[in-house]
Amino acid sequence: MLELKRKPCNKPTTDAHPAKRPKANADTPKTSAHPPKTSSRQNLTGDGCCKFGRIDVIEVESDDEDDPADPPITRANTMLMCQLLERAAKDYGDVEEPNLSIPFKTFDFSKWPPSLTDTQLETLTYHATTYALSHGLTYLPLAPTQPPSPTSAIHAPISLLPIPRSLFEKAQGLQSVYNTLYARVATNNEFLDQEMGAELGVGKADEFVRTLWKGWKEIREEGIIQPLHLGIFRSDYLLHTGGKGGTLGVKQVEFNTISSSFGPLSERAAAMHRYLHELTDYYSISPDLKPENFPSNNTTSGLAEGLSEAHKAYGVQGAYILFVVQPNERNVFDQRWLEYELLEKHSIRVVRQTFVELSSSATLDPQTRVIHLIIPSAGPDSPSMPIEISTVYFRAGYVPTDFPTEEHFKTRFTLERSRAIKCPTIPSNSQRKKVQEVLSQPSIVEKFFTSPSGVDTSNDAADLRETWMPAWHDARAHSLVLKPQREGGGNNVYKDDIPAFLDTLAPEERQAWIAMELIVPPAGVGGYLVRAGGANGGGDAGAVRAETVSELGVFGWALFGKEGIVKERGEGVGWLMRTKGVESNEGDVAAGFSVLDLVVLVDG
Repeated sequence: MLELKRKPCNKPTTDAHPAKRPKANADTPKTSAHPPKTSSRQNLTGDGCCKFGRIDVIEVESDDEDDPADPPITRANTMLMCQLLERAAKDYGDVEEPNLSIPFKTFDFSKWPPSLTDTQLETLTYHATTYALSHGLTYLPLAPTQPPSPTSAIHAPISLLPIPRSLFEKAQGLQSVYNTLYARVATNNEFLDQEMGAELGVGKADEFVRTLWKGWKEIREEGIIQPLHLGIFRSDYLLHTGGKGGTLGVKQVEFNTISSSFGPLSERAAAMHRYLHELTDYYSISPDLKPENFPSNNTTSGLAEGLSEAHKAYGVQGAYILFVVQPNERNVFDQRWLEYELLEKHSIRVVRQTFVELSSSATLDPQTRVIHLIIPSAGPDSPSMPIEISTVYFRAGYVPTDFPTEEHFKTRFTLERSRAIKCPTIPSNSQRKKVQEVLSQPSIVEKFFTSPSGVDTSNDAADLRETWMPAWHDARAHSLVLKPQREGGGNNVYKDDIPAFLDTLAPEERQAWIAMELIVPPAGVGGYLVRAGGANGGGDAGAVRAETVSELGVFGWALFGKEGIVKERGEGVGWLMRTKGVESNEGDVAAGFSVLDLVVLVDG
């Protein structure tokens, strides 16, 4: 039989025997047949026992040293002992309260990455780039216009070594809460009219937002024919060192509601790192680089699942999903992997078209609001065939340059009027930086977590608030970032550049910008960044070691309407890790600021 005792101790002790964990029959009375007790001690301070930082020694007493049912102590068994002690404290009051202010072992980010020899670095670079090219972790090369059929590709920018990340599970666990929040915001017309509308909101100062919102309001007045929305979301985070007492936390950079990209390529970047570990063991340069620290990433199937659920909800067999894409798209393979998944796993066909192509191919039935596309037939003598669209997935339409003419906006509104399920709808797409700012104000987000029956779910709101930095409508400070109502990277104004920039704006134009306190990530973190070089790649070839900062994106999706969530998935959909040099303020991979990376889970 085993007994746990709390024994304060001033100095470490050594083990006479392996410690044992309690057995299921721990309460069995002793008999004279049992051998005499022997004692073993194990120092369980530090990261061995997270709750009872003031317990220096746990003494384990055993009456049977050779019982195979008592396995040697492990980290898991240590945690079990902690739980038993905590339960004893509650039941009997004979254990001191834990001192939670004593931190256990933390990861030293400034010592990352481990060093590699030139030969090791060259070998890893070779295997990483050839793997990327062989497994579709690719881009189209830079060109003024992309050919109809690609003739070459380059590997996507990657990080040669993974960057450690903690608080990963917290960010994953919040995604369903974020899905719910932004679904509720998207269906609250009164709130969005107030904050984003053309008469009262950001639309007064931002022409792009104003045009979209006027079109949406007109469609609402005509009558919404499709009540369902599909949101494919991505919540982006940075590690933040400015918590209370210097604690490390995770803070949200932004919440993406349209064209949330790089999921499939991120999945392949993670697979590349697992391959490199299997091939080389990363030359045993770090104990953190082991398979159990590489979280799974199945973003391709996770995102395709959301699109397939919208397709099923539409309910017409043989209909297609439409991908609305930008002309001369370089990030085509990230999109193609979703197409292949939809066809191979869900038997759903995809058609890709730009706004220009849709202006001539799309027709809207005035009675049923079914949208058809006329696509070229397979044979020269066959007539063109119309196809019905079940779901419209926008990988374009989030920046003003996607709408150079009124005809482009007209096409966007035609799609919005249709019976097809949109991903996203205009109101969902309109949840931009201003909404992020307003939700952070006192008592605002809590309103979205009170159910119609009056049940308070404000704990969800409190959990979200923990991930937010303060945001304001207008401010001047060197510790801020100024954000417009735009997506896609390259739009923000930082720190000391803010005052001069604000001086160029008319007072009414400032309403379209928000100021947010800068997140402060751990300093001194490094990485090996690999970009395709030469004229096509637009950068230096090979691996370059640099001080870096990494941004974690967590994917989720929700199918919803005014009546609430129909179906959603948060945790487990997938994730994206982007790493950039600290000198870069932006984080977009497609814009050339960042590279794709892997999450490595570390303690601390």
